[in-house]
Amino acid sequence: MKLENAIRVMAGTMVLLSLTLSRLHSEYWLLLTAFVGVNLIQSAFTGFCPAEHILKSLGVGKGGGKCCG
Repeated sequence: MKLENAIRVMAGTMVLLSLTLSRLHSEYWLLLTAFVGVNLIQSAFTGFCPAEHILKSLGVGKGGGKCCG
């Protein structure tokens, strides 16, 4: 999987997880959604993406070729 796609999957998962947890447990989980949104906006302006560094350290995007097609 490309690094760019992995970042989108990670952000979407975090948003859906925080929405679910806010519904089931506490509205404070919506702060996670806000944090993800702020990080997406700041990375668009600065080029710095914490998720990119995390995923790179886990080896995502180092394959070099297409995975499934």
